Amino acid sequence: MPLSLPERLTLPQGFSPRTLGIIAAAVAGFLSVGTASWTAAIVEQRSAEAVDAALLTAGHGWAHVDTDGLQVRLTGTAPTEAARFRAISVAGTVVDADRLIDRMDVADAAQLKAPDFTIEILRNGDGISLIGLIPEGPGHESIVSELTDLTGPGTVTDMLESADHPVPEGWRDAVEFGIEALGKLPRAKISISAERVSITAISDSAAEKAQLEAALNRKAPRNLQLALDISAPRPVITPFTLRFLIDEEGPHFDACSANNERARDIILAAATEAGATGNPACTIGLGVPTPDWADAVVMGLAAMKDLGAGSITFSDADISLIAAEGVEQSVFDKVVGELESNLPEVFSLHAVLTPTLQTGEGETGPKEFTARLGEDGQIDLRGRVTDELSRDAVENFARARFGSHYVHAATRLDPDMPPGWPLRVLTALEALGELENGEVVVEPGLIRLSGVTGSTTASDTVARILSGKLGEGQQYDLDIRYDPALDPLLGLPTADECVTDINRLLTAHKINFEPGAAQITRDAADTLDKIAERMKDCSDFEMEIGGHTDSQGREEMNLDLSQKRAEAVIAALMSRRVLTGNLTAVGYGETVPIADNGTEAGREENRRIEVRLVGGAEEDTDASPDDDEGTVVVNKPGPDTVRPKPRPKE
Repeated sequence: MPLSLPERLTLPQGFSPRTLGIIAAAVAGFLSVGTASWTAAIVEQRSAEAVDAALLTAGHGWAHVDTDGLQVRLTGTAPTEAARFRAISVAGTVVDADRLIDRMDVADAAQLKAPDFTIEILRNGDGISLIGLIPEGPGHESIVSELTDLTGPGTVTDMLESADHPVPEGWRDAVEFGIEALGKLPRAKISISAERVSITAISDSAAEKAQLEAALNRKAPRNLQLALDISAPRPVITPFTLRFLIDEEGPHFDACSANNERARDIILAAATEAGATGNPACTIGLGVPTPDWADAVVMGLAAMKDLGAGSITFSDADISLIAAEGVEQSVFDKVVGELESNLPEVFSLHAVLTPTLQTGEGETGPKEFTARLGEDGQIDLRGRVTDELSRDAVENFARARFGSHYVHAATRLDPDMPPGWPLRVLTALEALGELENGEVVVEPGLIRLSGVTGSTTASDTVARILSGKLGEGQQYDLDIRYDPALDPLLGLPTADECVTDINRLLTAHKINFEPGAAQITRDAADTLDKIAERMKDCSDFEMEIGGHTDSQGREEMNLDLSQKRAEAVIAALMSRRVLTGNLTAVGYGETVPIADNGTEAGREENRRIEVRLVGGAEEDTDASPDDDEGTVVVNKPGPDTVRPKPRPKE
């Protein structure tokens, strides 16, 4: 029997069933809202944490994450627009893109640090490759255009990028210098920045390497750091020659060759052990006859130490050992025996003990040939030749080698000269041609050569000529002195020297003009010739040819006249085959006097031509037209470089 309502539920007093239903519905609604709010808060927190973690991992720590319900707000200041975009992309991998709200800012580009602008240029036989970052603007097209002209039939691969930032100071000068340097280097890598240019290149020879380094150092802008790494291939040495002597000058090399650095160090150490002093040089080159070269040379130098006097010559695999007069026979035999027993099989030894000459031996009058080369290029030939044919051959060779106008011959015929005499004489003349000045004396058993050279390798070259043409058994005595002042690779003048020398010539004899005209008078020809000769070594420097007048006449007329006179001087230099691309004519008229225009002597002094540096020189022209005396002071650029004088012209 079912229970009645009162029996199943006892209602609180004063509440009707409907009231209780409303209360129950309200409680259920409140619980649902609370659960939903708690769930939403959990979702917001976990979304923010996930996005924040992803941004930190991607390197965007500058970005901040906030949530508003299911929406995710990104705030912060991005360093670049690209960084802002990447941050949005990263956040989009964590939550739906529809939930993202971008409230990020981008830093002002003007306040950002400028990037490091650099260019890497690689040039080889196929063309030129470019990579790097440069300032935005027309400079990009200019660089590619210049390099396209430079590469000719090759191609220019352009991988340069640009950035919108101010051009750094020194950038244009550095780029211009780098491209100019590339024009001299067919195989090179050049790295360019505003402060530094680094050049790695390959030259064809040691001489070209020295010339390139000198030229590039001279042309580099004043405030630019220049790093040069120019390599030269090792020379081919033929015959591969080494000659070591112990004579009245002590132990020393006339020539030294090695196939690598290790062999050179071993040979020089053995020479020091044999008594050589100072810092002897040994040329590293190609053409060694055997890998055992250094071992054989060490044995030979040890033999010379035991002999105490004489010479040893290596010409490829042939060895000539000559013991000096006075060496005991027993010592000679012991040394030769040790060499013959221990030298590598490839080497052939020829040993001679010089006999002691008895008093009274020999004929009246020296049987010799002498050639003397003077500092002015004049060569005198004296002594004996075998016949007319030999005389003609010797004189013709001398004219071809030294110049027909510089040869004076006074030889005599002697048919009793020893066999091979003409070859000895011609070879001696060829060896003498390696010197700036000197003397060679050819005797039946000895060739003596002495003199001065501007080449550090002249002694090696002479030794190779003599041993290569006459054989390894030939005795010769070399006394060759290196003079840096004659070295053409060191004799390049500095900018200061150029301007000083030219103005000294102008002071000694000024360039005069016809009155009121720009026509140079004839008496200036000698001065112009001397200036042109000096200018040929100074064509790399930018110089100003300044024209000045006295104060007679109208100021405008004097200004025009001085300009035309400066231009006339440049034209005169051009007619003397001077490169005038770096010369600029400037007319100052009467504005810079150096003497009193009130006297004839002062006016004569004011009518002048002056030379000074431009394009990097700091010029101080404090003279005023109102001054009674004006002086032009020029502060020349560049470090004080001491260089020897150029070699004399033949």
